[in-house]
Parts: sequence; C-alpha cells; structure tokens
Amino acid sequence: MSDFYSASRRGFLAAAVAAPAILRAQDAPGRMKVAFIGVGNRGGFLLKQMFEVQGVDIIAICDIDPETLKKAVDAATEKGHKPQGYADYRKMIEQRKDIEAIVIATPVDTHIGPAIAALEAGKHVYCEKPMALTPEECNTIMKATESAKGIYQAGFQLRHDPNRAASMKFLQSGGMGKMLYAQGYRHTGDLPRNEPWLFDRVRSGDNIVEQACHIIDLFVWAVGKPPLRAMGSGGINLYKNVPPGRTTMDNYSVIYEFPDDIRVTFSHIYFDPAGFSGVKERVFGSEGAIDLAQAKWIKLEQKGEIALEVPDAGQRGDLLSVKAFIENARAKKLPLNNAASAKRSTLTAMMGRKAIYEKRIVTWDEMGG
Repeated sequence: MSDFYSASRRGFLAAAVAAPAILRAQDAPGRMKVAFIGVGNRGGFLLKQMFEVQGVDIIAICDIDPETLKKAVDAATEKGHKPQGYADYRKMIEQRKDIEAIVIATPVDTHIGPAIAALEAGKHVYCEKPMALTPEECNTIMKATESAKGIYQAGFQLRHDPNRAASMKFLQSGGMGKMLYAQGYRHTGDLPRNEPWLFDRVRSGDNIVEQACHIIDLFVWAVGKPPLRAMGSGGINLYKNVPPGRTTMDNYSVIYEFPDDIRVTFSHIYFDPAGFSGVKERVFGSEGAIDLAQAKWIKLEQKGEIALEVPDAGQRGDLLSVKAFIENARAKKLPLNNAASAKRSTLTAMMGRKAIYEKRIVTWDEMGG
C-alpha cells in the first residue's frame, strides 16, 4: 500500500498559540523526531500521552484504517505537530529518514514486522506489550535488539506507575524480608466488543498473553528470575461464541513455581460484576504483605497499613513510560522495561497459556527462554 494521506497545518494559529509555535520552530534542531505505527484505541491513547512530552516533534503517523489515521493526524496537527500520514509502515520508514524514534501499537500478531523494520533502520523503538505472538518471534526481536543502533522499550508501563515502582523498590531492598508468595487477579467485565482481534487467540495470543502479561510482568520483576514451571486451567464458560467466533478464554487460573520456593497465583475472569472484585497485585514476605498498586504494606501479625513514600505520586504510569522512552532514546540508556525483561515476561505468560491449553505442567526450558 502507498501513503494516501499527507497532513499539513490548516489555517493560521490563533495569537494565543502562535508564540509557542514560533519557539518550537526555533528549537527544532534539538528535538526528538517521533513516528507512530498503529493509532487505534491503544496507539491513539499513547499519542495523546506523547503530546505532553517536552522536546518531541511527531513527524509521521501510520495506520491502515483511513479514518483512524486522519483522526490521529488531525489531533497531532492541532497540538502544533506536522505529521505526514502513511498507510504502509515500510514506506514511512523508507521515506522519512529523519525519524529517530517509533512507537508501535498494532495488534499482537503484527508487532514483529514493524519492530524489526524499525530496529534494522536504526530507530529507537517503543513497542506495546506483549513482545510478540510466539516464542520464536520473541527470539527474533531479541536478536534484532542486540545488534540495533537504537534502544528497544516495551510497553510494560506498570513498571513506571509511581505506586508500583515504590513498592518494587521496597520489596527489592528487603523491606518485607524474603519474598514467599504472590497473588494477583484481574476480575473485570468483558473486553470491548468493537475490537474483533482481541477475541481471536490466534491474533491476540489469548487474554493471558495480551492482557495479563502486565501483572505477570510485575511478579517476574519482583522475583527477578523466570519461573521453573507452570500449571493452570481455563476456558469459556459464559461468553460462548460472544462475540461470534470467540476463541479467547473468559476465565482461567494459573500457578507459577519460581526458584527459592516462591509461588505466584493469578486468576482472570471477564464476568465479574462491576465493583465486586477488580484488579489486585499482592506480594507476601517473611515480614509482611504489600499491595503493589496501593504502595501500602502490613507487618506480619500486626494491624494497620503502612504507606510507602512514593516519588512522583499521582502521576500517570502511561505518561511516565513514554517520557522515559524519550529520555532513554536521547541518552541511549537501557530501559527499565527493556527487551530482555519483555521477553522473559512474555514467555512467562505464554508458559501459563501452554499449561492451560495442554492441561499439564509446563517447564521454563520448554519455552526456549
């Protein structure tokens, strides 16, 4: 496909915004030139976060849907950027040599193509989670990052959430003693029905890989090592053929066994009544237990929560994640959510999926990690 939509500024800016635009033009040489591939629900949200990052010029946007592309280009133009629209990411990368960093937020089954193309072209890459659709694709992307000139940052943005970051620092400094056990659950209503690919496990990797990988990533980060084995069970109990053709589970549970006799349990259901359960990530240690999202812990055999000191309290993890990407790209610094950690967490989610599908215990060695 060829690019079909080239955007330019429409009309003149009002006096209230003209001065900032002039300053932007004067400061242009030192600014990071950024492009986006995929600006649907998730990509469009990340685009809005990037609007708030200082020192960035969004110069190109790619999406295969004309209406989605036009909406994103118009939104960026209104914010003072001058993006050119493309329908084919290959042509975008080939024609816009001035692109320095690319944000990829396409469906899971299409992560590998643009990620490899961008890395091989020397661009810095922010690719949404999970890393890829299969272990083989993860290995391919990992290999590409090892010889790439640019950095690779994965969209495991919960690592940048202020509360969770403070909780993890407390955990890893030994604040709760030895880590013993972790428990997580994501009990919510069903996913948006207007995104058919989310319900096709061949495209999404199923819910444990496409959705739960965020929380699984937190637990892998907490332990600092991949799991030894996994076991689990799941299926479609309520939403059979809803939406039509659904192949993704609407409920499952998985247990991971990590080194040092640490166990992690995770359950995921999509028919939880609003306000009944929600999302939890908790870690239990020899000195107490902590709620990662709340940054509060309770000492063993004592009452009363203890709140942690939280730097950047109240700031959005999504915004901090894209800010970190630009900072890491400028400094060519290894991201917190880098390729190695992204591969490990993605494979851990796939490991749980394999155990559920095949109804057996699956080992880490089988995942080729």
